[in-house]
Amino acid sequence: MSELQTQSSFIGVQSMAYHKAVKEALNALYHHPDDAVRVDADRWLQEFQGYLDAWQVADDLLHDPTSNLETLIFCSQTLRSKVQRYFEELPSTAFRPLRDSLNNLLRKFHKGPPKVRTQISIAVAALAVHVPAEDWGDGGIVNWLRDEMTMHPEYIPGFLELLTVLPEEVYNYKIAARPERRRQFEKELTSQMEVALNILTACLNFNELKEQVLEAFASWLRLKHGIPGSVLASHPLVLTALSSLNSEILSEAAVNVISELIHYTVAGSSGGFSVQMPLIQVIVPQVMSLKAQLRDASKDEEDVKAIARLFADMGDSYVELIATGSDESMLIVHALLEVASHPEYDIASMTFNFWHSLQVNLTKRDSYISLGNESSIEAERNRRLQIFRPAYESLVSLVSFRVQYPQDFQDLSYEDLKEFKHTRYAVADVLIDAASVLGGDSTLKILYMKLFEAVGRYQNDGQNEWRLAEAALFCIRAISNYVSIVEAEVMPQVMTLLPKLTQHPQLLQTVCLTIGAYSKWLDSAPNGPSILPSVIEILMSGMGTSEDSAAAAALAFRHICDDCRKKLCGYVEGLFHIYRIAVNGEGGFKVSAEDSLHLVEALSMVITELPIDHAKRPLEELCLPVVSPLQEIVNQGPEVINKKTARELTVHIDRFAYIFRYVCHPEAVADAIQKLWPIFKAIFDLRAWDMRTMESLCRACKYAVRTSGRYMGITIGAMLEEIQGLYKQHHQPCFLYLSSEVIKIFGSDPSCANYLKSLIETLFMQTTHLLTNIQEFTARPDIADDCFLLASRCIRYCPHLFIPSAIFPSLVDCSMIGVTVQHREASNSILTFLSDIFDVANSSKGEQYLPIRNAVIIPRGLTITRILIASLTGALPSSRLEQVTYTLLALTRAYGAQAVEWANQSVSLIPSTAVTENERSRFLTALSDAASGVNINALTVPIEELSDVCRRNRTVQEIVQGALRPLELNITAPSVS
Repeated sequence: MSELQTQSSFIGVQSMAYHKAVKEALNALYHHPDDAVRVDADRWLQEFQGYLDAWQVADDLLHDPTSNLETLIFCSQTLRSKVQRYFEELPSTAFRPLRDSLNNLLRKFHKGPPKVRTQISIAVAALAVHVPAEDWGDGGIVNWLRDEMTMHPEYIPGFLELLTVLPEEVYNYKIAARPERRRQFEKELTSQMEVALNILTACLNFNELKEQVLEAFASWLRLKHGIPGSVLASHPLVLTALSSLNSEILSEAAVNVISELIHYTVAGSSGGFSVQMPLIQVIVPQVMSLKAQLRDASKDEEDVKAIARLFADMGDSYVELIATGSDESMLIVHALLEVASHPEYDIASMTFNFWHSLQVNLTKRDSYISLGNESSIEAERNRRLQIFRPAYESLVSLVSFRVQYPQDFQDLSYEDLKEFKHTRYAVADVLIDAASVLGGDSTLKILYMKLFEAVGRYQNDGQNEWRLAEAALFCIRAISNYVSIVEAEVMPQVMTLLPKLTQHPQLLQTVCLTIGAYSKWLDSAPNGPSILPSVIEILMSGMGTSEDSAAAAALAFRHICDDCRKKLCGYVEGLFHIYRIAVNGEGGFKVSAEDSLHLVEALSMVITELPIDHAKRPLEELCLPVVSPLQEIVNQGPEVINKKTARELTVHIDRFAYIFRYVCHPEAVADAIQKLWPIFKAIFDLRAWDMRTMESLCRACKYAVRTSGRYMGITIGAMLEEIQGLYKQHHQPCFLYLSSEVIKIFGSDPSCANYLKSLIETLFMQTTHLLTNIQEFTARPDIADDCFLLASRCIRYCPHLFIPSAIFPSLVDCSMIGVTVQHREASNSILTFLSDIFDVANSSKGEQYLPIRNAVIIPRGLTITRILIASLTGALPSSRLEQVTYTLLALTRAYGAQAVEWANQSVSLIPSTAVTENERSRFLTALSDAASGVNINALTVPIEELSDVCRRNRTVQEIVQGALRPLELNITAPSVS
């Protein structure tokens, strides 16, 4: 019989049938040929792990000598999971039998299998998290472990694994321990640090255990508490790790220890550099002695990677010391350049974070604040920048080649191509760091020499050498924001070279992107006007070569038109020629519909630069290629328009959205939308059933409203009437977000009050009629999201129309029904709406609405509070905690002691088995502090802890949610007229 059965029957009578069922299910899971059978077996095993009987069955099968490896692994995982999450299921008398049984299992599996031993070790460590040291006996688990290892040295390997995982469990939030107990456990372990290290030191006498000892030491160092650098500097464990760095067997474990020691020396709790300097002075020379191994061809790549990691850790941790530019620190910098030069990108890139941190340290004023006066700060800053110039100049050369396309790039898989692009972005960031230290113009000179050399080779052998030129150009593009717009030495030469680099599609794509990146330079260059025609010719070439180069050219065209718009006002007709070819799909251009939007935006920005009396005609020309196909579709009548795919309409409507967004001539746009309204109305009337078309059309209308504002005149009335009528039939969410834009622009306009009052009452009445229970919110989250975004807009821009209206109480009721909807955006919009109501007094004229608000909220206050507390404690995912917390605190600020009493009544419903009186009290104290005006940021920890306690396992969460129900409110909506 198992230890648990002989010492205690804490589970009760357990059925032998489960033993057989578990073995059969595992056999089916791993060996049955039928997928369906394997799926069923997996499902049953997962369900079984939730049963109370699983404790005894798992324990029995682990002690059973006939259990095979699959059974042992499953049962050890089950027992580990049960201890972590469901220890509270057991009676208080079960602890010692469980501890002793796990201890016997640890002895049984001290030689393996490793997977089983690890799971048992984690289970024991999790048990220690749950149970206070005084209940454990023998002075807590570390002392208990020391005594066990002393009495039973034959089992030391198993006990060493437990000693390794023990400190790791401090930060394991899978363990369903209360926050207060978790803090106590951390204190218990840190107070026992010396005992743990003494155990490990004693184990060094066993050569075969040294690797395990070092791994355990690294684990304890992650607690980052307690031991001064002067003590660690001469500690046998540290000396063993340092002396093992060159050991073939122990090097990996030694590297882990030294890495943790490096992090330990800069941890916030370690006392700072001055306290840890004795340890730093021991570590750094030992790591520096490994530098030669970075270039040792006989070294295994993993060994080199481990050494590189130590240098990277040293650089990241000691960057403040290195930034002083001392002779010693420059030795580390040169070693990191050595790492950065390694041919393997995975190794070289380990240093990238260091170069960024060093750049920030060198360039930011905060690094020099202790020097006091400005002249001292500037002098020291310049001194350091000069010291590090050579390093960053070398870095530019070392990393720039890594962006080069591989020879076989056309055969790369999707994942490999994605990884290559990631590499290019990472290198671009390093080049930006270099440009921040060297200056963009100096960095440009280095990269131009590479481009010049590459172009020479490209012209001699373009077929194979385009990759070098493309790589250099990519780097030049990466630093564009750091090159001065008056740079006159290199950029003119770069622009002269670009027309020679247009034959290869990938190279042409980068040429186009580079042109776009330097659009501000083109605008400022004295010879800019003479360069622009050739630049635009290159972009036209890009539009006609490939889809990728066309996309790059369209983007560059937008940048050029944005930054050089004044210079391009005289070339409008030529620009329109390009635009018409691209939009109409003629002339061999390969610009996609999405990329053509860049051209629409480009022309819109040039038109914006024209005087209003000269802008109307070009705006009509801009609209013409867009309106013609739409007009043709509409003219063919309802039957044709209803058969069109959404894409056939939205490709044109989206262009209107861009025109209305970027042509910043309100009167001209208002005239355009007035002329276009018959077409828009026809599409509204005939396609209101089609969500995609309506979203596109509402987006276009939104930008027309935003740009035209009060110039829209009668068109806005027609638009509101249209969406108000259509929403009753089709309930498209986009009608709500278009209304939000209208409210933002016209909400405070007295002349629009009647229109808007009718609009919001109709829309909200329809919506509350739709969303009458949580199932409806789940089925229509977009409507819920846009409805409550609109409601928040009404509170901000037209509270005089919204808060006194008859629909306001109904919308509050609706929010109470839907606040626990699992859809993130919908839930957040509802919470924001509620907090806006509670915060209404904070607005300039908000106090006048308090009587109305209070008349609505106070009768519902207890229910709202209960729902918010239910949301905190599990009804909503923990990722929404911040938003729920803010809403609850806003309610508490608004209603003070009354809200605290509501909260008290709500949390009092939760049984003491789930939440202790102390945890309840800490939560209510935080709310009381909020009511008295204490800063919200200081109150979040007790609220988060209540959330953590109530979510600690599924059983507790169900108890809490059961106590706080009914969450599923069903409120009768007002009748719809």
